[in-house]
Amino acid sequence: MIKEVNTMNAPQAIGAYSQAIKTDNMLFISGQIPLNPNTASIPSSIEEQTKQCLENLKEILLEANMTFANVVKCGIFIRNMEDFSKINNIYSTYFNKPYPARFVVEVSKLPKDVLIEIEAIAVVK
Repeated sequence: MIKEVNTMNAPQAIGAYSQAIKTDNMLFISGQIPLNPNTASIPSSIEEQTKQCLENLKEILLEANMTFANVVKCGIFIRNMEDFSKINNIYSTYFNKPYPARFVVEVSKLPKDVLIEIEAIAVVK
């Protein structure tokens, strides 16, 4: 069974995609940019943008009755690989060991000219 997961506590989709799709035991969360869903503002620093992306992911996980402990893989798209350690420092405060599998890719541009976008896959334990 495939079910759309949507919460008003994370930014709404700005294209032809869902915030997340849940199957029987997996949740696929679309890339989250650092858009505050209440104010539509985007923080300026990479640290604050990383936090906002992760807070958006957290809200979608909660809507699906999951937490970061359910996440098995993350994909991170960043504008500048020089920000890797700053991102990693924030990211590591949201996850515990065993950490999810992950990739980080530098890209030339992201929606709304943000510095970071994070996607995730979670499983029911």
